[in-house]
Formats: sequence, C-alpha cells, structure tokens
Amino acid sequence: MSESLIYGRDYRTLRPVRLTLANGVISDIQPFHSAEELPVIAPGLVDLQVNGYAGIDFNHYPFSVDDVEQVTHKLWQQGVTTFMPTVITADSEIIAQAMSRLGQAVDQRGDVARAVCGIHLEGPFLSPEDGPRGAHPREHIKAPDPGLLDRWQAAARGRIRLVTLSPEWPQAATFIRHCVASGVQISLGHTSATPEQITAAVEAGARMSTHLGNGAHLQLPRHPNYIWQQLAQDELACALIADGDHLPLAVLKVFMRVKGENALLVSDTTCFAGMPAGVYDTPIGGRVQLSDSGRLSVAGQPQLLAGSAKGLTDGVNHLLRNGLASLPEALEMASLRPARQMGLPEQPGLSVGAPGDVILLETTATHGVKLCGTWKAGQKVWG
Repeated sequence: MSESLIYGRDYRTLRPVRLTLANGVISDIQPFHSAEELPVIAPGLVDLQVNGYAGIDFNHYPFSVDDVEQVTHKLWQQGVTTFMPTVITADSEIIAQAMSRLGQAVDQRGDVARAVCGIHLEGPFLSPEDGPRGAHPREHIKAPDPGLLDRWQAAARGRIRLVTLSPEWPQAATFIRHCVASGVQISLGHTSATPEQITAAVEAGARMSTHLGNGAHLQLPRHPNYIWQQLAQDELACALIADGDHLPLAVLKVFMRVKGENALLVSDTTCFAGMPAGVYDTPIGGRVQLSDSGRLSVAGQPQLLAGSAKGLTDGVNHLLRNGLASLPEALEMASLRPARQMGLPEQPGLSVGAPGDVILLETTATHGVKLCGTWKAGQKVWG
C-alpha cells in the first residue's frame, strides 16, 4: 500500500494535524502537537471555467493532447487539482474538433483523466446582443439546439457536463430539460433574458449563474433586471470572478451575502494566465495588453477587459486581503463549493475517505496565502 504523510494546520481550525494519504484517498486525519509554525493544509482547488493557460488556448484550435496535459500540470502548480476545460462560441465544426481533442486527452493521458471532471461549453447558445454577448463572436451565436449539443457530446466522448446558455431563446426550456435528463448541468450567462424567462429556466432545471455581473449590458433598468432576478432565485448557485478586475468589491460583497453557501469562485482564465506582461495578438478580440498586475485589457483601452489572466488562488487572496471572507470560507468557495455544485467526489474536502487532493499553503504578511505543495489523488505533483 502506497502511503504518505502530510503535516500542517487544518485550514478550518488552524490546529496541527497529520494527514495520511493511501491508495489515492485520505485514509486518516489525526491531531498532534507541534511547536513549529506549520503551513496550512486545505482541499485542492476546483475550477469550473478554464479557457486555457500559459499560452495554450482551448478556444483556438488546433491544440494537442500534449497541450491539455501541460495545462493540467501548470494548474497543479497553482493548487488547482480539478478543473473543467472551457470551450466558447465558435464555428460548429471548430467546437466539435475542440471537444474531440479534449475527449482524446482524457482518454489518453492519466494525469488529464484524474484532473478533468468534465468539459464546460460556454456558448454558442447565448444572447446575440452587444454587452451580454461579451467577446463571443456574433456570427456564431445560435438558438439552443439539442441535436447539435448531442453531436458535440459524441465528439467529446460524453464529457460535456456543464453548458452556459441564455434563456432568452424560445427553445431554452426544452433544451434545458434535454440537458438535465442527460446529466448535463445548465448555467445561465451572457444573457439579456427577462425575469420570466429566467424563472422558466430555473423551473426547467437550470442551477447556476456563470460569472454573474459580467457578460452584461453597461446599463440596466433599476429593476427588474436579469442580475436581480438571478440573485433572487435560491436554486441558482452564483459563480464569481474575484480577480480584482471583473467585479468591484461592493458587488462581490453583496453577491456573496445574498448567495451564502451557494457563492463560489471560478477563474475564467484565458491562455494569458501565467504569461509575462506585454502586448499579444489574439484570434478573438484582436490585440490585448497584460499588465504587470495581471490585468488583461484591450490594447490601448485599459478600461475594457479582455478576459482574466489570474487563477483561483488570486481570487482567494483577493477575498482575504479585502476582508470579504475568512480563510475557511475563501478556500471552500474555490474548492468544496464548486465540487458540490457539480456533484464531484472532491466535495467532502479534508475528510477520511475523500480523494487525496490536498494543497499546502503558507500565510503571507499581506493577509493572503502562497502555495507550497500540491497532491493529486494521493500523489505529490508539485512543491
């Protein structure tokens, strides 16, 4: 039996524990006395929205099986032990090819199979309106189509588990029921839907909001509007990008208070995460600029965001440094809550019998955390 021991402070209590990993799971957790300042031990992070990393773009086909494996390893170096590659709006055949390649990567590479909990399809069933559509190309936006989704699902070898759509289309409720019946979760996003359409989507089975507060008009009616309506739907969990750029602190605070345990973090990282600062050309959106602080914007127009280049650990630190969450809450928003939302085995976190997905963190002088070790399925993969 392969067994390893990790010593650290339980992130929930900050008391020293000895955690035993055996055969891919947590087999024992015991308290012990230590006079040393040990690192914090926490569940591995779970990211439901990863468009790419370190120059590799899941939305710019072709990419290779090796590329998917490389992103997996890069994310482990960021404490993300489980993730969803995310494919956005594109030509139907390009989406099929991207899905096929991701499915191949899961089948052919053990590390990818252990880390990828499913594929997130963000589009093309989104709002065609400027603002809600965001950077998704208008020419490829289309009405929800169960047959088309089934074709992409076949290409992905059945691994599409999350679809973001706008419920403003007349076909939306029928499409949502089709997805839910096949085990695919629906998240609402990039929408200009009416409150009635959002309510109908929830009744049909939608259960999450994709990066709420982003992918929206610059100006909205005071009330009603589609942000208020999604906040008011208790059945909808709320995914948030907490990179310091996408949402003001006050908005994050309000969304988190309203949604409580149903507020979770995503990174929505693009291929520019992990890249040096500079100006880059992109196939979607043109030229972008990555600042020294990690803000990704349209080149020459720094007020216009061009996606995210910061990871989940950055989101955790943003909440901690601004006093929006305690250490346990911030970490669980990036681990247990997304795992619970998708019904993943990782949702018990630091519990005996749970998967051996664990990270070690040092606390910093700036009230944040810094990764110093990552274990996936009981094996040390970084640090």
